[in-house]
Amino acid sequence: MSRTALWVAIISAAATSSMAMGIRQTFGLLLLPLSAEHDVAPWAFGLAVALHNLVWGLAQPVSGAMADKHGAGRVMAYGGLFYLVGCGLPALFPSNTTILIGVGLLTGLGVASAGTGMALAAIGRLAPPEKRGEYIGIASAGGSLGQAAMVPIVFSAIGWFGAAGAMMTLAISALVIIPIARNIEWRPAPRAPGAVAPAGLAGLPALARNALADRDFALLTGGFFACGFQLAFLTTHLPSHIALCGLPPALGMTALMLIGLFNIPGSWFCGWLSSRVKPENALGWIYLLRTVSIALFAFATPTEWGTMIFAAVMGFVWLGTVPLTSAAIARRFGVSNLGALYGVCFFSHQIGGFLGAGAGAVLYSASGSYAVFWPVMVAVGVLASVLNWMAKAPGQRVAVPA
Repeated sequence: MSRTALWVAIISAAATSSMAMGIRQTFGLLLLPLSAEHDVAPWAFGLAVALHNLVWGLAQPVSGAMADKHGAGRVMAYGGLFYLVGCGLPALFPSNTTILIGVGLLTGLGVASAGTGMALAAIGRLAPPEKRGEYIGIASAGGSLGQAAMVPIVFSAIGWFGAAGAMMTLAISALVIIPIARNIEWRPAPRAPGAVAPAGLAGLPALARNALADRDFALLTGGFFACGFQLAFLTTHLPSHIALCGLPPALGMTALMLIGLFNIPGSWFCGWLSSRVKPENALGWIYLLRTVSIALFAFATPTEWGTMIFAAVMGFVWLGTVPLTSAAIARRFGVSNLGALYGVCFFSHQIGGFLGAGAGAVLYSASGSYAVFWPVMVAVGVLASVLNWMAKAPGQRVAVPA
């Protein structure tokens, strides 16, 4: 692949995943407006976001295996269609049921097909090995632009058009994914001589079993649970928590935007770092930094400046786990099945996301507060650091179906 074609693919991957990830990062802004304007129950919206995370996790290994076999661009284009319908349905007919179907099921399929995991697996296959971590980091950093851009757009759209109009804005925005995806591995990347053939859907169960039998891959997968748990809770409930603390509602929008902005240099840095240090060690420190930040934010007196500093720190390490995790998998198993293996690992992430978003919604509905949940966030983060530090340095091993 020529250098120009590679950079076109990197920029397109960043743009596509930017839109896919940016849309889902705005869901927390819609919880209270949908409840006030259309009687969508907070528990239903929280459950929808939790279901979104679970469907994303279940679908990611499948979409990854399909992309490994048939090309990531084709799968990502279908992700744009899932997003279009998933956001358009509750925009036209807002109710508890359409929120569960649209946000919960269809956008979960959309982000599994068009999100960061799919884009980075494609770039991991296309990039030269010595530049793989750096290029994955660049694509991941570019993908963070979506959160920074979409959050203020949706916040403004809620004021102009109401919550349903903001959902329709998201649906129309998803259309951008479809044409851009054609620039990203529209056909399977050529395999190097002697490289393992992609397992595809038929070989996915055996591939997953063999990978999870590897002790260090299992530790990496266990640590990824905390990433989903912490991030899904904050994405869904941070704006509501800020409002409950008596701070200006617009601060929730500002916090989510700052997370997206600071994630741009953070993702690039983590991708650059993955080629120079053991990824699992870096992941352990990232989880610890996140957890200390969460503890300080949760137990200090809430202020506007404290919230913005927390958002900036969290943003820097927000999706830095993704290029590091991708690099750790590629070092162990190569890149032929990178999409599927990342999906297997990511399923743990999304179980965490389901529990983080869902338990937060149940707790808020029952008590009107999130106070009891913060110590759980801290404990989960500490455990993730320990699991990653326990992983040994890899010699490359190829997980193939038995």
